[in-house]
Formats: sequence, structure tokens, C-alpha cells
Amino acid sequence: MAEDRRTRRTRRNLSDALVALVLERGFSSLTVEDITERADVGRATFYSHFRDREDLFARVTADLLEELTERLRPVVSDSYVGFTGKPVLEMLRHARERRDVYRIVLRGEGDGKPLQTFTDALARATADEFRDRAERNEVTPRIDPDLLARVWVGEQVAVLRWWTEQEVPPLPVEEVVRMLLDLGLHGRYWATGFNAPV
Repeated sequence: MAEDRRTRRTRRNLSDALVALVLERGFSSLTVEDITERADVGRATFYSHFRDREDLFARVTADLLEELTERLRPVVSDSYVGFTGKPVLEMLRHARERRDVYRIVLRGEGDGKPLQTFTDALARATADEFRDRAERNEVTPRIDPDLLARVWVGEQVAVLRWWTEQEVPPLPVEEVVRMLLDLGLHGRYWATGFNAPV
């Protein structure tokens, strides 16, 4: 039990050190020594947990995705048809709570691999949910669910990056969600002020 607690604490300290250092200097200039010095652990301890700094960054990203998945599970399953805005609201709240981790992932640090992992995971889950909703409601998607999921996730990632880079949120979270909900329901043409073409 004590060993598990110590392991968790060591991994958390290494993760926190990585996040802080990437925000300060960027990932490309970091060394394992920089990370272990900031975390106050030895190199041997680092290598007993992670292969290299990329492996540590991958773990930080995986942990972020696991947390987000857990937070989204109840609000997604609560939405039979979809487009309630609740998952987006929960994602933005999570992003504010874990702002620094989101920032380093969404900026594309680490040669963009964590961002790709994050985007791919969200796109897979979103495509599955779009398919499930279509089946539950006996409708046929007009756009391939994989493509639709990529578009949807791309928009969400862009909004998340904009949201997390602001020291003070530029708009109340509920207002952002309302606008995204309107965009999802009415489309870009409507959102830019035009009426449907004749």
C-alpha cells in the first residue's frame, strides 16, 4: 500500500515537473535530467517508471484523456439524441481545472504526438457516439460519421486551445456552449448571419 502511494506520488511529481518545464521552456529543449531535478527524484527512479521523456509525456496525455472520459461518460449517456451542450460544458470545465496540461498538449508540444493522440481518441469516441445515436434514433447520417467526428473534434480542439490560452476566460463558459450548440444545430452559414440560400 505504501509502495503504491509512493509510486503514485513519484509519477505525479514527474508529471507535474514535465508540465511546468514544458510551459517554461518548451518540450524540445528538455532533458530527463531537467525533469528529475525539478521533481527531486533520481535518474534511476525516473527510468524505473518511464523509458524516456516522450514516454512520460504520453502518460500525461493518457491520464488527461482518462480523466476527461470519466467526466464525459455520464453526460454523454444522459443524451439520447445529442446536441445538449453538456459534454462541451464538461470538457471546458475540465480544461479550466487542468489548464496547464491542456495547454502543452493542444500547443502541439512533443512533435505533436500528444495532440495527435488526444485528437484521435476524441474522434474515435465521437464517431462511435454519432453511429450509436443514429442507430438508436433510426436515422441515417448524411455525412460519414468518421468525417463528421473529425470536423466536430477539430472545432472542439480549436475552441479548447483558445479557451485554455486565456488567463481570464473571454466569455462565460455557458455562453460559449450556447454558441457552439447553436452552431451545431443551425450550421456555419446561419452562424455568420445569413439566411438559408434560396
